[in-house]
Amino acid sequence: MSGSHEIELKFLCAPDDLSKVLAAAPQGEDETRELRSVYFDTPDLKLQKKGVSLRIRESKGRRVQTLKRGEGLAREEHEHPVEHDEPDMRLGPLAEILPDGGAALRPAFDVRVTRRQRLLRHGGAKIELAVDEGQVEASGATARISEVELELKSGRPKALFDLARELNRAAPLYLSFDSKAARGQALAAGAPLQARRKERVELPADATAAQAFRATARNALGQIAANAVVMRDTGQPDATHQLRVAARRLRSAIATFGPLLSETEAEHIKAELRWLAHACDAARNLDVLAERVAEARARDPSAAGLAALAEVVEQARRAATEAAVAAVRSDRFRLLMIDATAWIETGAWLADDAGRDVRDQKATAFAAAALDRRRRKLRKLARRLDEVSDEARHEARIEAKKLRYAAETFASLFPEKATARFIGRLKDLQEELGALNDTATAEPVLAGLDLTPEAAAAARELLARQSKDRAAHIRRAVRAFESLEDTPRFWR
Repeated sequence: MSGSHEIELKFLCAPDDLSKVLAAAPQGEDETRELRSVYFDTPDLKLQKKGVSLRIRESKGRRVQTLKRGEGLAREEHEHPVEHDEPDMRLGPLAEILPDGGAALRPAFDVRVTRRQRLLRHGGAKIELAVDEGQVEASGATARISEVELELKSGRPKALFDLARELNRAAPLYLSFDSKAARGQALAAGAPLQARRKERVELPADATAAQAFRATARNALGQIAANAVVMRDTGQPDATHQLRVAARRLRSAIATFGPLLSETEAEHIKAELRWLAHACDAARNLDVLAERVAEARARDPSAAGLAALAEVVEQARRAATEAAVAAVRSDRFRLLMIDATAWIETGAWLADDAGRDVRDQKATAFAAAALDRRRRKLRKLARRLDEVSDEARHEARIEAKKLRYAAETFASLFPEKATARFIGRLKDLQEELGALNDTATAEPVLAGLDLTPEAAAAARELLARQSKDRAAHIRRAVRAFESLEDTPRFWR
């Protein structure tokens, strides 16, 4: 089979709910298969680093070699029947990807699943529904697989998303951007389930504005989905923080790329992302406060009031975390992920004739205008950081974040040293403004807690200490902005 682009959605689903999904799906041609897939890579993980997965899958005595690369809804796929258990370097672009040959290729991990598969028609499209249950094994460790996949065989992608929404009503379906290959790679590396930080957006030198937006949006959605898994499974505070960051990154990207997006669709997605970020606000604020209390206790371990305060803060933090986890378990969250992906990949903005010139504009040219616009807004707000109110400094902090997110989006298109220097200065400013915001936020957060007299006294001391540090943070923020002003714009 020659190279093609698969259009596929993958969902995590509880094992007990897989049969509900099948029962709710339209009828079609059913088949059950036992699949064993062996994934290959070099010892130094050349394929993984290039965003490529290579497997040989065996079922009913037949072997198929599959190479996939790319991201988003449509990924490049190369499938070929093979006779043996070792990869054939002559097939697909494998020789191009590994020009030194495949002698170093080794089995990296093994995936075994029972696949219940159905070829069906829905909304005028032909769709393959696959329900997989099994495990991935690497270096003696195992992880469970329980997934639903929808692959468009023919017809319009809209039908794929419509079916996903219908099946989600039958059982909770959590959109996932991590392939079985990615899960196997993590298991082979012994990586624990942990918060997912943002990954660098890599753009080709000739990228258009539309390609830049989609790459950025996919990156942020993947970060949201991965951290939602960690939140649901462990409730890790850092996962809540990183999910909130990703939601704000995506909102910021929608604003930055506003000139090429459909306003009505964009506003709906932005509103839902705002809801998601706000659902995590209380947990994040209490996480920060818990850290400050812990630092105070480290300085004065014998302070009884701080121990009492820490207990109250921890109880509130747990309740807020439970509320945030409930949000990422909700139907509203699941629909947001489906709707956002549908809009990014197939939205009306991609076919709007009026926006064609902006969509097709080179990303470097679009970046120059967008970054200039963001920089002007920040300069207007940050010129007198030592004279303005906390609210004004908070607005400057938000603009610094937006400029940093935009700069990171386009960084791969410009010289590395210049971009790193500019973004580094932005980080310095953002950190000082963030510390000031944490100080301003601590008082209302503490005021909302039911504190004993002893804990309240400790809270007052904590706020007093933060107030003393405030002047130093303001001075450092002023210096950070001055350094940023002296830093050349990497996009000019």
